[in-house]
Amino acid sequence: MIPQLFVEKIDLGDGRSITIETGRLAKQADGSVVVRMGDTMILATAVSARSANPAVDFLPLTVDYREKFAAAGRFPGGFFKREARPSDSEVLTMRLVDRVLRPLFPDDYHAETQVMIQLMSHDEEVMPDALAGLAASAALAVSDIPFYNLISEVRVARIDGKFVINPSREDLAKSDIDMMIGASMDSVAMVEGEMKEISEAEMVEAIKFAHEAIKVQIQAQLRLQAAFGKKEIRTYEGEKENEEIYKKVKAAAYDKIYAIAKVGSAKHERSAAFAEVKEEVKALFTEEELAADGDLVSKYFYKTNKEAVRNVVLELGVRLDGRKTTDIRPIWCEIDYLPRVHGSSLFTRGETQALATVTLGTSREANQIDSPSEQGEEKFYLHYNFPPFSTGEAKPLRGTSRREVGHGNLAQRALKNMIPVDCPYTIRVVSEVLESNGSSSMATVCAGTMALMDAGVQMVKPVSGIAMGLITDGEKFAVLSDILGDEDHLGDMDFKVTGTADGITACQMDIKIDGLRYDIMEQALGQAREGRLHILGKLTETIAAPRADVKAHAPKIITRTIPGNFIGALIGPGGKVIQELQKATGTTIVINEVDEQGVIEILGTDPAGIEAVLAKIKSITFKPQMGEAYEVKVIKMLDFGAVVEYTSAPGNEVLLHVSELAWERTENVTDVVNMGDVFEVKYLGVDPKTKKEKVSRKALLQRPPREEKKE
Repeated sequence: MIPQLFVEKIDLGDGRSITIETGRLAKQADGSVVVRMGDTMILATAVSARSANPAVDFLPLTVDYREKFAAAGRFPGGFFKREARPSDSEVLTMRLVDRVLRPLFPDDYHAETQVMIQLMSHDEEVMPDALAGLAASAALAVSDIPFYNLISEVRVARIDGKFVINPSREDLAKSDIDMMIGASMDSVAMVEGEMKEISEAEMVEAIKFAHEAIKVQIQAQLRLQAAFGKKEIRTYEGEKENEEIYKKVKAAAYDKIYAIAKVGSAKHERSAAFAEVKEEVKALFTEEELAADGDLVSKYFYKTNKEAVRNVVLELGVRLDGRKTTDIRPIWCEIDYLPRVHGSSLFTRGETQALATVTLGTSREANQIDSPSEQGEEKFYLHYNFPPFSTGEAKPLRGTSRREVGHGNLAQRALKNMIPVDCPYTIRVVSEVLESNGSSSMATVCAGTMALMDAGVQMVKPVSGIAMGLITDGEKFAVLSDILGDEDHLGDMDFKVTGTADGITACQMDIKIDGLRYDIMEQALGQAREGRLHILGKLTETIAAPRADVKAHAPKIITRTIPGNFIGALIGPGGKVIQELQKATGTTIVINEVDEQGVIEILGTDPAGIEAVLAKIKSITFKPQMGEAYEVKVIKMLDFGAVVEYTSAPGNEVLLHVSELAWERTENVTDVVNMGDVFEVKYLGVDPKTKKEKVSRKALLQRPPREEKKE
């Protein structure tokens, strides 16, 4: 018997629609749905353990998003021909969903929870990442897993001045905004995207437009939930509480923490002071009490610490390091720090430091993207590394983390639209975070800007970035510029904004509270602009404009276009010509065929080598024009003429017949020319009789007058 299917439809208002269905697939999961738009179909499942590990004091939530190659009718690449580790694009989608879902579970729910989202069918007109948040929330909606608020996510673009929800990839290419918004019915929880220098007001307008579309999608989930039969939320054992211990901890610690927080101090000094207070609090309890309730003492100390620090900001306007809410930490910068890289810079803001490097290459070094939902390449890409020593910790290295992928992607999106469209190089930027107490992704943007300019990349405009925070008690609030790591951890918002002097290029916002007002968001954006421009001033003090050219040891790239029928001659049989040319000139030569033309990239550090390659290309593609004069050199003597080579195109030979040497009758070729002689000839085209090219020396000489016949 086929199970009953429950379906809800979401009308996007432009002839497109989304459907959510449940009841037929993956019924052993706690909740499962299929979301469909066009021919794109996504299966989302949610499963949570019935009991939690008592030793776990957090929500062990895993959000997993995978794209199946079969969904696009393709085979996976590689030797094993099966899907392996997630791609960067899959990781980024996981992060988009995780950041919205995580804050909406009960604070005391610690059961192992897994949300799995799979692309099962792919329509090229539909970008699946925009549907992942809707699918995850809908799976939770039809489950009995405790979950505060239903959410959804949409992509918003602006094409020809008009906002569009969930555009196709083709339409997105025409847009000046590409933003993913995640929200509940009441408030926006997550924003991430890139823009082409839009204003703060335009950004808020785009978020509001997206939020209205999200409300419609949440209403559809509620209808599906009701039709399916809303399950009774499961009971679970929450965290143990002890009001007496809390009062004792707060009474002993609050005032001391408040006093430390209002003075202003460096990270390690402050941490040591807080740790000392914690030891004093623990000393108030017996060993037996700590053995039984030591976890509660630590929990309540953290709670007291958070409350005291937040109140210092709200009541005194003073932050942990002594700054006011709008102050930016001291900044110092340096370029050309690493002598042999193509471009480098150091950016240090307070206790956060990033070292950025730039490497220039040909199109052969482009980052290849090969996933079920997208194929292509990136000629500009950025990698971000966050080693444990940057926070004074010793941890095992286990490959690139999701966080590193996400932070690198944000910085890449911030900078990429400021790379000139006609830049011939493939560019790789790498950010090594050497210290971190505050936004290292924004430090990466700043360091990346300076490294690019140091490398001689002709950026359209320099870009800077800043991270904003928020502390609110529901009535009073404080927007914090250039937040510390502790302020991110203890605060209610992490809002990163990047841009030029003329507008925003990228953003990432995570909200940890319900009901963020738009007026607070607007204030944060305005305050961010002031801070961003201040930081931009520091960058341009260090390097005001890109270097006029790349450095002497960096490769120069020259591009040439040749007719497609000459590509084979330049490559040679088995690649012999191009390989020998690269070896002889010390260059790298890349040939791409575009629209029946050969686009040649020549990369090298020696100008003479590059010139030699250009000369060879000119020689191979040389085509003399009818009636034009050309300089030639004799390279071979024959009884019936001389073989000459065009001096401007070595390797191009033509026979100069004895009859074309001079107007006078020539008995011996050597009477007129000899080996090595250089002179000019006129090109006469192809001889219709011999079907060979014909040149003439005598055609450029004055014809002697004819002798009159004697009677």
